[in-house]
Order: sequence, then C-alpha cells, then structure tokens
Amino acid sequence: MAEIKVPTLGESVSEATVAKWLKKVGDAVAVDETVCELETDKVTLEVNAPSAGVISRIIVPEGSNVGVGAILAEIGVGAAANDVKVVDEQPDAVAPPPLSPVPSVAVQSAPVPEAAVGDSRNGPAANKMMADNNINPSDVSGTGRDGRVTKGDVAAHMSAPAPSATPSAAPAPSAPRAVGPREERVKMTRLRQSIGKRLKEAQNTAAMLTTFNEVDMTNVMELRSAYKDQFEKKYKTKLGFMSFFVKAAVNALKEFPAVNAEINGDDIIYKNYYDLGVAVSTPQGLVVPVVKDCDSKNMAQIEKDIADMGTRAKDGKLSIDEMKGGTFTITNGGIFGSMLSTPILNHPQVAILGMHNIVQRPVVMPNGEIKARPIMYLAMSYDHRIIDGKEAVSFLVRIKQAIEDPQRLVLEI
Repeated sequence: MAEIKVPTLGESVSEATVAKWLKKVGDAVAVDETVCELETDKVTLEVNAPSAGVISRIIVPEGSNVGVGAILAEIGVGAAANDVKVVDEQPDAVAPPPLSPVPSVAVQSAPVPEAAVGDSRNGPAANKMMADNNINPSDVSGTGRDGRVTKGDVAAHMSAPAPSATPSAAPAPSAPRAVGPREERVKMTRLRQSIGKRLKEAQNTAAMLTTFNEVDMTNVMELRSAYKDQFEKKYKTKLGFMSFFVKAAVNALKEFPAVNAEINGDDIIYKNYYDLGVAVSTPQGLVVPVVKDCDSKNMAQIEKDIADMGTRAKDGKLSIDEMKGGTFTITNGGIFGSMLSTPILNHPQVAILGMHNIVQRPVVMPNGEIKARPIMYLAMSYDHRIIDGKEAVSFLVRIKQAIEDPQRLVLEI
C-alpha cells in the first residue's frame, strides 16, 4: 500500500484545501498521475500518485483543510473496487480517549455551593457573611494580612456595581444569513479569502494615495504595427504593450529607488533588483506572477515570460516561487474595458501602476491643431509614508515620456 500525502506547499504556507478529486475510489492510477488538486492562498497545486495501483481509500474529502504531510488517500496494489471504501475523516485527527464507564451511584441531594464553603485563612465573620450571601471567596479581593478576606472586603464586594459584561469576552459570531429561494451560498475559495485579506491589509497599513496621468500611445502603436510580424517571426512570441511598460517602469524605478523599496518596521529596504509582478485575472481570482530580473531581459523574453505565466496562471499551474519577491506591480484593467481606476498596493510593495483602455480622444497639438489620438489613462497608487508626491508624479511622468518616445527605452533615459 502507498500513501498519497500533502507535499511541501512553499515558504510560509502550511495549510491547503482539497479543491477537487480527479480520481475516485476504485480508479486505477499510474505513477505520477494527478489524482487531486489542492488550493492554497496563493496557487492551485496538483498532487500526483507516488506509485501505480488502485485508489483504495480517500481519507480527506473535497473542501477539507489539510496540513503538510497529511495523508490524503491510499493506493492499493491491484485492489478491487469492491474492496475499497470512502472514508470521510480529517487527516491527523486525534481520536478522543474512550470514556470510562460511569459507576452507578445513589441519588443524593444537590452539592453545597462552592461559595458557601469558607476559607480557613479568612476570618470566621467574613466566611459566614460570604456563605450567607452565596459569594465565592475567590471573587473577593482580600486586603487583610497575607491577602486574607475581611468582613469589610465582603461588604465592599457586595456594594460594588456588577460589571455589565466581561471585557475580554469576544462577541459571539452571528449565525449565517438564511439563503432565499433565488439565492445560492458558495464557500469562498482559499485564494479569494487571501486576496481579500491582503488587499484589506494594504489599505489598513499604507498611507495610500493615487496620482494620474495620460499617455499618447501613437508612437508605440506605430512601432508595434511596423515590427510585430518580424518580432514574432524571430522570437516566436507576440509583441504586446506590456513589455514597453515593463521596460519604462524599470528605467523609472532606477531613477526613483523609493518606489522600488519596502517598509520594514522603522527601516526602508531599497532593492537593487527589478522583479515586476504582472497581475493576471483567473477564474479563481487575481494572481500576480513575478517576472524576475526585468532589467537584464530584452523585450522578447519579457513578452515570453508574461505569456507563459499568464497561461499557466489561468490553468492553475503556477508555482508559489513564481509569485514571490516582486518589487513593483503592473495591472492592466484596460483589457476589460476599464477607463480609470485606483489600484490597491500589493503589500509589502509600496507602489503599483494601473494601465487602462486606449480610446481615441481629441488632443490639442503643440501647433494648436486638434487631432484624435489614442490615449490611455495611467494611475499610480503609492505609499505616501516613503514616497513623496513629487516623486510619485515624476515617476509617472517618466513612464509617460518613455511610452510617448519609445527611443528612450533603447537609450534607457
């Protein structure tokens, strides 16, 4: 018999949810064949069979939480379907000890309340007064020698107003709202819960502010149109707009290092590397794979990395390492038609760039002529604790300048 266990989930991740069983009890499996999917707060992971055989027992059902190393199922060699069963139990659960038989006892009167029992350390008058008033001695603060309770202490205790509620008592959780006939209750996925928690953490922690600008996309669009066929033929990948913005962001980050930094306690950590997160929308929620070392990659490699990670993100195939360590994030709501937004920081990063849709808008040219130009609104949210308004605005202007004059990207100015 072989056991299917929860693999290592990655740094700082200790628990996952069994999202889906791809095999059922009695199904034959091959070595390394995927048998189930686990969902962490970052990615969806596949669990493979360690050996060939037949699923003889499923220990953890879908929707259950499991820790690293927990046994998910068992594989029997040549086991028949009628020899197996589904077991609905939690992994690593400790069975409660068997109850000892309760000896039969004679019916007796109710026990004397603990409050009526005196404490030999206290004075007899104090003990009698507490017993007469059904007061527990441990509830009375003694002021006598060695903490003894005196008759005056009991009187003071009786005259003190009763507390309205225990300060440390936590409010009882409210019961789930009843679902109506045209409603459906679906448990939030672990990824969706994590997204909400992280976004709220960023709002509660950072002094977040957003600055805006607009960029004329004419030159980038003409450049892309002129060379996209040659680019795709040579590099086997399409030339999109994202690589232009990644390169523009890297150049701006080098000029304004605080935008590429992180707050750690009372310190600022400046990062001399440029790992940019690119937000990707998936059926499970928003994920942010990280393109590493963007300063040392050409635009073709950046486009390949983004395309590859985007595809695997939607298929739930990203690894946890591919979503760690980003220093700055770019999100493109324009692909869904967004005109303008205020993106939320990807904690612990201190800035995020939001791209939006490209719309033909009337623009007054330097010679006073009015022309229709393809305009994109840009938004940059930043943590005002370490990025001043001047830095934020200047950073966004540098990106605007690079996109409107793509030669700057070649010259890195």
